[in-house]
Amino acid sequence: MFSRLQSSLLAAQILWRAEREGGGLTEGSLVSIDELQDHVEHLGAEEKKELRVDLENFLEFWPADSQQFGLQYISHILGVISCNGFTLSDQRGLQAVGVGVFPNLCMVNHDCWPNCSVIFNNGKIELRALGKISPGEELTVSYVDFLNVSEDRRKQLRNQYYFDCSCQHCQKGTKDDLMLAVKEGEEKPCQERVKEIIQFSKDTLEKIDKARSEGTYNEVVKLCRECLAKQEPILGDTNIYLLRILSILSEVLSYLQHINEAAGYSKRMIDGYMKLYHPNNAQLGMALMRTGVTHWHAGLIEVGHEMLCKAYALLLVTHGPTHPITKDLEAMRVQTEMELRLFQQNEFLYHKMREAALQNQPVQILPEPASDAPPPGLFQKKPQ
Repeated sequence: MFSRLQSSLLAAQILWRAEREGGGLTEGSLVSIDELQDHVEHLGAEEKKELRVDLENFLEFWPADSQQFGLQYISHILGVISCNGFTLSDQRGLQAVGVGVFPNLCMVNHDCWPNCSVIFNNGKIELRALGKISPGEELTVSYVDFLNVSEDRRKQLRNQYYFDCSCQHCQKGTKDDLMLAVKEGEEKPCQERVKEIIQFSKDTLEKIDKARSEGTYNEVVKLCRECLAKQEPILGDTNIYLLRILSILSEVLSYLQHINEAAGYSKRMIDGYMKLYHPNNAQLGMALMRTGVTHWHAGLIEVGHEMLCKAYALLLVTHGPTHPITKDLEAMRVQTEMELRLFQQNEFLYHKMREAALQNQPVQILPEPASDAPPPGLFQKKPQ
């Protein structure tokens, strides 16, 4: 969901454009904003109250000397933004910076296991195929993160987009068993215990959100460790509640410069993601990149390079070769390949150079002895 400020700013831009150019189709558009669904009639009592507040705030700041639009039309624009807007990110796709409405893309329907993805690239929005698409096959994108059980995804789609998802993955509950997996063993944990741990995980995630918003990152680590201690004997390696804690813990430990520990948790996280996500999912690619960088910084060059190569191959599909983050990944892939060659040729030299680089000092390595005889001054017999 977008902030109310972002929605109001975009609504103002749309209305200013309508004032200058009039309504109807713009160049290259297959459908106008006026024709898009706003779902205002489906809003609940609380949502209608929020809409009235947004309208009042909008009208308070809308210039009196500009064209005046009716409340119904402004409500339509705000509704369109709410259910058809796309989050815009910075050039590297790492930080949300705003929201936009792209009428042609609004015509692409949802599927939890889609054949396309939407990427903001160098000031343009792109619809990219995730694999081979047959003639006549419908183009689809995912409106929500797949990493939720089908019931939760359908609830989110119903609340935000006002439709019941009927995709194959939701109808069959595909991968729900993996997302709620419990620990394998001779004695499976009882359902009551599993429910208790999942509820504890949900409560802890709320506490973690609060601690992160307050910037108390050591508290975040403490909460994650306590939660993991309860999860690990009960929940399976692909359980989404375990994976959420692993993701947060690896990210925060990296921020706190506990890189080696972060690498271990991120590896467990990515192993779970690989079993759940679409093989060409953009979020999986970003997670692979983060895991690869963490291992690289921890000096685990073999795993780091492997992860970065996988991320690069994936983001070539989801983001394309011209996207800034793909270019960054290519540079990291080349750098880690050179470091891996050095590691394979001389592991001692690799670690010595890495240590010097981390300390911002020149490399100091004693020359190898010219013969099997020990260098002067070493292992000499003490004078009597």
